[in-house]
Amino acid sequence: MNHQDTAAALLPLLGGAGNVRTVGHCMTRLRVTVADRALVRGAELRALPGVLGVVEDGESWQLVLGPGTVARVAPELERLVTGRGSTADVLAERGATLRERRRARNATPGKLFLRRLAQIFVPLIPALVGCGVIAGAAGLLANLRWLPALVPALSAIASGFMSLIAVFVGYRTAKEFGGTPVLGGAVAAVIVHPGVAHVTVFGRQLAPGQGGVLGALGAALLGTVVEKTCRRVVPEALDVLVTPFLTVLLPGLVTLYGLMFVAGEVSAAIGRCAEWLLANGGAVAGFALGGLFLPLVMLGLHQALIPIHTTLIAERGSTVLLPLLAMAGAGQVGAALAVYVRLARDVSVRRVIRSALPAALLGIGEPLIYGVSLPLGRPFATACVGGAFGGAFVGLCHQLGYSVGATAIGPSGWALFPLLAGNHGALRAVVVYGAGLAVGYGVGFVATYLFGVRGPGPADVTPRRPPVPPLP
Repeated sequence: MNHQDTAAALLPLLGGAGNVRTVGHCMTRLRVTVADRALVRGAELRALPGVLGVVEDGESWQLVLGPGTVARVAPELERLVTGRGSTADVLAERGATLRERRRARNATPGKLFLRRLAQIFVPLIPALVGCGVIAGAAGLLANLRWLPALVPALSAIASGFMSLIAVFVGYRTAKEFGGTPVLGGAVAAVIVHPGVAHVTVFGRQLAPGQGGVLGALGAALLGTVVEKTCRRVVPEALDVLVTPFLTVLLPGLVTLYGLMFVAGEVSAAIGRCAEWLLANGGAVAGFALGGLFLPLVMLGLHQALIPIHTTLIAERGSTVLLPLLAMAGAGQVGAALAVYVRLARDVSVRRVIRSALPAALLGIGEPLIYGVSLPLGRPFATACVGGAFGGAFVGLCHQLGYSVGATAIGPSGWALFPLLAGNHGALRAVVVYGAGLAVGYGVGFVATYLFGVRGPGPADVTPRRPPVPPLP
């Protein structure tokens, strides 16, 4: 099916246009929030051609369509949904809003907050990836002393987004939590303004950008609270002037005289904690992070780590956690290759592996997770073992003084090579990271080959027919 046909086929299985509240997507998943989960036909969604996996998260349904495809199906589905306009659909939407509010009161606050954090940062990933690759190219040209006149231009292009990321975070935060997006961006913009260098807090001068994305997140949240309060108490005749004035002024003052300092200390503490953890227990920390990341990806909770990665990039220039977590994908690849070898007679499974393996090598693991390892059961566990050993290797290298970090987030697997940086240069970082991938591939393959497939023969996943009784 083409992308229009896929969207048209998905809509009735999601309960129709009146049941769809929001449509969004990340790199591989179509994220749909529905009003009534009972109207969604999950089994038929899983069986639909092109759907590689389905994750249900409350009223949210995550459909794994794969990279590239999801970016084309999402706008088609949104076009079909927003095309409704009948009275019945409007009434259904109002009823869905009421039901959603009731369910939200019964939801876990922590889980809802993590989900909203993901919604804030996921739309920023493409810009982070693009700027990270440009920064890597600028660093490579500078090290090779090629095209010296072009290096400053590339550095400016790569740094432009990062220097203003607080504004984008503030905009997205206000939008996600029900405020006016541009007011959220305006409040967060004070963090990156050069004039904050003239402000003294606790006897110390502030620095532009101090507090980073955490400060922007807190400032925009506070601005949203102030705005909602003003909307309730300010008379309508004065709302257009008083509400924006107070929404920018009060959170702006709190940000300057408290939030920037506190968020800056927290950001610095995150960086010190990550460095201390890997310097003193790198192998153990890498083993745990590499082994537990696949379950987080399966549940869609890995997006909650984006603020930590972004903070580390802003504070240290790279995130040392992403290369460790990327080892989970290496274990997944090794496990899939072992399944491919063991199940030599299972044509359908081998076809899925062949189609999903290129994406997995580039760090997109959901097709293999939902198409191979998770349905089979044991290969998912052995893939986690491969990821754990790969993470332990990279963590051990960090502990020995050879650290590896990523200058941007989003890519993984082989796609992370252009974004690598290390304390001994990019070349050694590439070597350490590549060796970690090899360890993850190897351990994932061996563990899956020996323990991940039941029975001694490759055809044992296919149920055997009972023997035919002899004729009387």
